[in-house]
Amino acid sequence: MFWTPELASYLEDAPWPATKEELIDYCSRTCAAQQVIDNLLELEDNDELYEGMEDLWPEYESAVDDLYFNEDEENDDYY
Repeated sequence: MFWTPELASYLEDAPWPATKEELIDYCSRTCAAQQVIDNLLELEDNDELYEGMEDLWPEYESAVDDLYFNEDEENDDYY
């Protein structure tokens, strides 16, 4: 499974908490990138409820923080 902040953004408005099948259905209906669906297909087949993106990608919060930190840093160069 390979996640990036861009791929994770497809699940921002997902109906959390959700099962694997509900997330796949949501991604199919919202035309998410195929890599997002492929990542979800790699999850174990069970009825586990995922509470948010952090359940799928534990490093999600730090990846998003790093992304925004770098954007702020780049914008500072223009002032």
